[in-house]
Amino acid sequence: MHHLRDVRRLAPGAALQLIDEAGAAYTGYLERFEPDAAVVALSGSIAHEGHSARIILAAAIIKGPHMDFLVEKAVELGAAELWPLVTARGMVHSPSLERRERWQRLAGAAAKQSLTRTLTKIAEPLTTAAMAAIVPADWLAILCAQGGGPLARIVRERRSRTILIACGPEGDFDNIERTQMLDAAFVLAGLGPNRLRSETAALAALSISAGALDEIEH
Repeated sequence: MHHLRDVRRLAPGAALQLIDEAGAAYTGYLERFEPDAAVVALSGSIAHEGHSARIILAAAIIKGPHMDFLVEKAVELGAAELWPLVTARGMVHSPSLERRERWQRLAGAAAKQSLTRTLTKIAEPLTTAAMAAIVPADWLAILCAQGGGPLARIVRERRSRTILIACGPEGDFDNIERTQMLDAAFVLAGLGPNRLRSETAALAALSISAGALDEIEH
């Protein structure tokens, strides 16, 4: 109600799009405000036109506003889930509960802003070893690193239903972490010749993968 009345300043009769927790979308209009709720009348449903494949972004936890920015943009770019990675060379090893709750609030706000059909799930922080241990064999698991094959080509060739993209901290993954992922059948993929900041690399990988899926599905 606060978002509709005080942030967007909508009046009764305003057209709305609504998304439920299962990702179904509807059209409707604002009937009225009550003391603790907004009453909306539904008028129809909206067909889903998103990707049928899921992209999960496993990104190293970075400091302060850079991580907030990454969370917001990952939602806008269509990440189904965000897995915060605790890495050997990362600057953050134990994010507080308050910070993790903030990430989920930011994800919710970004979903509203971008009309995302499903809310991006922010997982509990995990190590690369824990991540490597739970990746199913039928997923396309990607380790972003210089020297790997072009990411878009890999996504197009593999045509996986679930894509997991792992991006490291500013100092990159260390050798132990790389070995853990390669032993779990992660595929090396490159993002071009330039050295990228952590959040730039993660968001570029997500955008490239989403674009490759568009080519496959359309």
